Amino acid sequence: MEFPDLSEHPPLGVGETAFETTTLTLTEGTVIALYTDGLLDLRRRGAEDALTLLAAALADDADPLDRLCRHVSEHTVHDPADDAALMLARVAALPAQRVATWDLSADAEAVGRARKEVAQQLDAWDLADMAFTTELIVTELTTNALVHASAPIGLRLIKDTSLICEISDASHTAPHPRHARALDEDGRGLAMVAQLSSQWGTRYTDAGKTVWAEQLLT
Repeated sequence: MEFPDLSEHPPLGVGETAFETTTLTLTEGTVIALYTDGLLDLRRRGAEDALTLLAAALADDADPLDRLCRHVSEHTVHDPADDAALMLARVAALPAQRVATWDLSADAEAVGRARKEVAQQLDAWDLADMAFTTELIVTELTTNALVHASAPIGLRLIKDTSLICEISDASHTAPHPRHARALDEDGRGLAMVAQLSSQWGTRYTDAGKTVWAEQLLT
C-alpha cells in the first residue's frame, strides 16, 4: 500500500485553478483509491492513524471493487459532520492487438496519412462502419496539433468497450472550442469533435498533452 506525495491544491471546482499533474507507473491489477478527508475523520484522529486504518481496510484488494468499497465503509471511521466519498479503480492492460500507434510528420501530409491508417485499422478491427466519423475526428485533432502545437505528434487508437482516438503533441496549451460565425473559415473543429464523440478531453504529461475523443462502439 502506497500513499503517493501529491501537490496540494484547492478543492475541485473552485475557480479556474491550474493543477499540477502527477505521473505514476502502475502494474496491472493495481487498485487506485480516491477519497475525501471525511472518510478519515481527521478532526478526531491523527492523519497517520487514519491512513493506517484505511490501508488495513484496503489490504484485500483482490476482492471485487464494490465489495471492497463496502468493506472500507464498514471498517473506517467517518466524520459525522462531513461527507465521505470513495472511488476505486483497478488498472487493466489491453492486449497489444487492441491498441495501434503511429508517429506523424509535422507537415500537411500527416492528415492524409492519419486518415488512411485509421481506416485500415478500423477495417482490421471489423469497425469499418465507424471509419467516416473517426476519420473526421482524426482530421480535426491532427490539424489542430499541426497548426497550434509542435512536434512530435503521435496518433493512437484504442479499442476497448469504446473506441478512443488520441492525438499527442509537445505543447501544453489547452485546446478551447470556439463559436465560429457564419462566414468564418475555421474555428469549428473542436465543436465538430464534441458532436461526433460521446466525450472528449485533454490530459497533460511532462512532454506535452494528449487530446482524446471517445466513441461508443456500434
